[in-house]
Amino acid sequence: MKITVRYFAAVREATGVSSESLQTDALTLGALRDSLCATSARHAEGLARSRLLRVARNQEMCDESEALSDGDEIAFFPPVTGG
Repeated sequence: MKITVRYFAAVREATGVSSESLQTDALTLGALRDSLCATSARHAEGLARSRLLRVARNQEMCDESEALSDGDEIAFFPPVTGG
């Protein structure tokens, strides 16, 4: 399936890209994250399991057990605080 992945804040800085379109066989967001970590050292750093990250599918917050579908837009970003 073809999806778009967007990276924000520190994740974007670590990966060196703000977004990318890609083909994936991952079935869940967690599997996608693991797959992306295997693509490059920069992705492994930005999406490392030791980092607390939030994820959204089609602009809705969800957890990593969420299933992927063709055409999805996925966003990874660090937790945000307000004030």
